[in-house]
This record gives sequence, C-alpha cells and structure tokens, in this order.
Amino acid sequence: MLVVLFSTTERDDVDVSEYRRTSARMHELVSQVPGFISYNGYRSDDGQPGVAVARFDSEQALETWRALPEHRAAQERGRDEFYREYWVQVCETVREYRFTGEGGYEHDLRRLFASGSEIPPAAVGG
Repeated sequence: MLVVLFSTTERDDVDVSEYRRTSARMHELVSQVPGFISYNGYRSDDGQPGVAVARFDSEQALETWRALPEHRAAQERGRDEFYREYWVQVCETVREYRFTGEGGYEHDLRRLFASGSEIPPAAVGG
C-alpha cells in the first residue's frame, strides 16, 4: 500500500467556494480510480496547516490518479489560484496491523481505511 501525505497553505485571496467545488470534484474522481483505498483530512487546532492522507493499493493506481487530465488541471489551478505553499510525501507501507480486544490482530487494513474514507469540508474558511 502507498500512503500519500500532503499539506497545503492557502492563499489569502482564495475563492473559497471554487476551492471547495474543486476539492469535491477531485474526491469524486479519485474515488473512481481502481486501487484507490481512502482519503482522510486532519486539521490542526493550533493554527498549523492540516494534513491529508490518501491511500492507494499500488504505484500504478497512484500513477493513474496523477495522470488524469482533470486532476493535472486542478493541480495547476492549485498552484495558480489556491495555494501559497504545499508539500507532498509518498510513502510505502512496510508493515500494518491492528489490535482489537475482541478479534486479536488484523493484518490487512485496506477495508478499515476504505470504510472510513471521507472528504472533509475544505480547510479554507471552514
């Protein structure tokens, strides 16, 4: 499994409604990519930028997402209109497991992550 971490700092003059619309459309698109597992966003209470976590089954699934023309256009808009700064890290899962009191250990967490996948309201203004 690949885990993609990313964090953004929005521009002061960002069009909030357009940013949210674009974010929702990107989630709609990525959800259709074979091998996409989940997306979750986390906000910081101390004013620091939040972090989003996306999971994919394989490098091929991630590359399919990266190559989608509509996604590439949204990335360009992000650089031109939405973000002052962002960072991305792509990580490969080395080991995964979950302990539950009732069931012991679980070693394939794809269904757990997929069941909790969500796209939160855009961090801007929200």
